[in-house]
Amino acid sequence: MARMAPLIAVIGCDGSGKSTVSSDLIAWVGQHYGRTSGSYLGLKSGAIGNWIKGLPLIGPPVERALQKRATQARSKSGKIAGLPTALVLYGFSLLREFRFKRMLALRENSVIVVADRYPQVEVPGFYDGPGLSAAPSRSRLVRFLAEREAALYRWMAGFKPDLVIRLNVDLDTARARKPDHADDLLAQKIAVTPKLTFGGAQLIELDSSKPLDTVLESARQAVAAKLDELGYARDEDHAA
Repeated sequence: MARMAPLIAVIGCDGSGKSTVSSDLIAWVGQHYGRTSGSYLGLKSGAIGNWIKGLPLIGPPVERALQKRATQARSKSGKIAGLPTALVLYGFSLLREFRFKRMLALRENSVIVVADRYPQVEVPGFYDGPGLSAAPSRSRLVRFLAEREAALYRWMAGFKPDLVIRLNVDLDTARARKPDHADDLLAQKIAVTPKLTFGGAQLIELDSSKPLDTVLESARQAVAAKLDELGYARDEDHAA
């Protein structure tokens, strides 16, 4: 099978500047290396939560359960929520699968992809990991969904990015950029970020608390080095 076009993943805690760096790279890579597209592999759970909250009867309790889940990383001593919430979480994973397959289709069509976030299996419960396998459940159906979800995430994580740009950020900076986010969740994500390996993918670490121009230039240099390594010739102004 022919090699797919390169995949650059940008990951980091909320407030690390993932979207800003991703957007810049999409434009810059497209200008210098040819067809390039962005791929958002997160869930935009806030907007989804508002939609769920508006559903009759089931909406408010499910949305509250999701909010509770979002404020903390679940541990093995925690509990998976009931079947309605489990079904919603599984639906989230199917949405991520849809976006992931769309991203693969772009790569198969020779389009370089810059992904904002990337699914992982190293830390379940949050940070773009499987939501249902973080803790045990007494429900046979929930366990079945958790097994299906875990297999789905293993499949997605099996596609190793060509380069992962890991944006590190301190809590004060993340809090200033995302004042509506809970401090404890930001702290948990900051602590987990250095532990994610994405299957041994090539990683570059950037301190996103530095001036934006410095961060963007470092990201561009890292991507240029990888694309040059993969045989992509750089043009000063590539025709799209």
